[in-house]
Amino acid sequence: MTTTAVRPGADARELLAERAELVEAAAAVLRAEAALRDGVVARVDAYRDERVRGELGGIEVARLRETTERNLRLQALEDAGVRTVRDVLDAGAERLEALDGVGPHTARAAAAAAQRLAGTFRAGVPVRIEPRSDGPLGLGLASLLYRLDRLSGPLEAHRDELADFASTVAGQVHRAAPARSRLGLLLRRPSTRDRAREALEALARWEPWLTATGLPATVRELTALLAEPGPLTVWEHLETHTARYYALLDELVPGLGGAAAQGTLPAELVERIDALPLDESLLRARLRGYQAFGARFALNQGRALIGDEMGLGKTVQAIAVMAHLAATGEDRALVVCPASVVVNWCREVALHSELRVHRVHGPGREEALAAWHRDGGVAVTTFATLPAIPLPGAPAPTLPPTATLPPTADLSPTADLSPTADLSPSPVPALLVVDEAHYVKNPQAQRTRQVAAWAQRTPRALLLTGTALLNRVEELRSLARMLQPELVASLPPHLGLAGADTFRRHLAPVYLRRTLDDVLVELPPRVVVDEWETMTPVAERRYRDAVAAGNLMAMRRADLTVPDPADSAKLERLLEIVAEAQDGGQRVAVFSYFLDVVARVAEQVERLPGVHAFGPITGSVPAAERQEIVDAFAAGPAGSVLVSQVAAGGVGLNVQAASVVVITEPQLVPAVEDQAVGRVHRMGQQRPVQVHRLLTEDSVDERIEELLAGKREVFDAFAGESSLAQAALGAVDVTEAELATRVVAAEQARLGYGPAWDGLAGS
Repeated sequence: MTTTAVRPGADARELLAERAELVEAAAAVLRAEAALRDGVVARVDAYRDERVRGELGGIEVARLRETTERNLRLQALEDAGVRTVRDVLDAGAERLEALDGVGPHTARAAAAAAQRLAGTFRAGVPVRIEPRSDGPLGLGLASLLYRLDRLSGPLEAHRDELADFASTVAGQVHRAAPARSRLGLLLRRPSTRDRAREALEALARWEPWLTATGLPATVRELTALLAEPGPLTVWEHLETHTARYYALLDELVPGLGGAAAQGTLPAELVERIDALPLDESLLRARLRGYQAFGARFALNQGRALIGDEMGLGKTVQAIAVMAHLAATGEDRALVVCPASVVVNWCREVALHSELRVHRVHGPGREEALAAWHRDGGVAVTTFATLPAIPLPGAPAPTLPPTATLPPTADLSPTADLSPTADLSPSPVPALLVVDEAHYVKNPQAQRTRQVAAWAQRTPRALLLTGTALLNRVEELRSLARMLQPELVASLPPHLGLAGADTFRRHLAPVYLRRTLDDVLVELPPRVVVDEWETMTPVAERRYRDAVAAGNLMAMRRADLTVPDPADSAKLERLLEIVAEAQDGGQRVAVFSYFLDVVARVAEQVERLPGVHAFGPITGSVPAAERQEIVDAFAAGPAGSVLVSQVAAGGVGLNVQAASVVVITEPQLVPAVEDQAVGRVHRMGQQRPVQVHRLLTEDSVDERIEELLAGKREVFDAFAGESSLAQAALGAVDVTEAELATRVVAAEQARLGYGPAWDGLAGS
């Protein structure tokens, strides 16, 4: 239809039909999206109501006295047949008051107490999508979220256009309706005829705008996204995009994450953080409620440490901070991280934001650095490469691409790092992000001093680590000192002795930590099984030789490196686990400290019918190739196995495609093993995670477990609650060197080897 005058009659009917059809289609898309949102909320509410009613139905009405200070006559309620708190909730104050012997005071107070108790239970009900279930959180909910996830992004870009067009044109169509018939129009009042002709002309004038915006095609595309998916499509999409589903749930159901999103921060600080607007216009990711709070915390505090447990998405929180700053005109950030996660950082920034990213590491780093200086964006570099980047405001020479720093190199801002010509100082980034910040916990280390120099010259700094404490509280103090030295200087020397609450209150301005159990109520369970095996005679002889030689590393892998794999009890059990996982349609991740063990495992797994091994990922595999291996593993068939050295695959990679983890030997640092498991049991994991720790009886494995039990207990307590007296930690701390000495000595003493026994034999 052109913009020329439209005559009443057939032309008018054609135009009105076109516009009315488009109006209805646009309005239908908006109504459908609203219905999807309402449907999700209704299903979650129904599930919560069911759970709450079940809980309250098991609580006797007499226990309401524990929730109120009022002197209630609850016996009268019981005499009237009101037995449980659920009965009180169902009846309400008016019906309770109508019961014999129940006065208005008791009725109102009991009803209010039941409501409060219901609210408390409701806030604690975990919501987990179960697409293979018929309940409120089953396939129906997953299908609603699937369609809403597909629709909401494209719709958001056109929402205002659709709403304005639908509301405006609907009125014009109504006013132009008399023009459908030429005769009918002539029989109307003059004012009605004038309004109809004006509306008809207005409807025709929409044509150029509709052509320019492509709105009709957009409406057709959005309508197609509303199609009902099949169950298999929903399940596969949910497994791949679990984090997005729960982020969408967080948006639709306020308070789903609960107060745990705020960590243990004081109320007045939480209030300030919540009041800070977060600009997400350059962000592609959906943020969970606790992630948005973490980004606001970093922005509000300026210099902060986010110590969230591994798997909670610290990277996307940092990207949200960068995107907010860029949207407000501060478009330059620097990320410093281990080399193994550079590729992951570059991918995540590009995936979750509109920000430019520059890889200032490896070949082409000089060009990338120059582009960052010139264009802004996010520069991603490593601890080793950071000295080659001139500090802001202080000209510094650069290192040639192949240069390495000597152990005693001076990394002060004025250090002479190479004989090459000076570069101009770097521009001041709006934000410095330090990932795996526990790498810079030692204030005497060279890389710590270099990072600290950057932190001093950057207005905002954000440290990220899921392992804020490995050995001592002083390591956490060191990280906090880099950010807010005045705060750390003001801390009492024996703050830990004052108790957990006091410790957390003092560190609140700089330290935010949430755990998986705190905020990922939907995360499937993690089941850890210690698989104790008995060594074969061949493996035991090999083990005794290693003990006699005092070789701890040979002792730790004696069973898995026997010449004939058939003589390895651990390997036999590992292959059984892989076969069981294949039958159950699960993928497996195997971690070992030792290069020869991962090679042996990969070789043996490949011999299983229908099983394919990916990797092994080792320290010599470039970071980009590691990510490619993980991607291929995720795309591989059920039963696939990813084999990796624990240090190489336990940092910076997301392996949610696996749901079975095998640790071939206990690690000397508990955090290393936790990190590896955390690569699998993290946000986005849909299946329960089974962790199998392979151990051998009467061996070094038992000694390591015994000696590390205390250290793990203290670490877990501190990391989970952000508090513990430093003296208590020092009492159980065991360094790797000390542990090795004690383990070897214990095994030599048990088996009759070593200096003590040699002395007895010679006497």
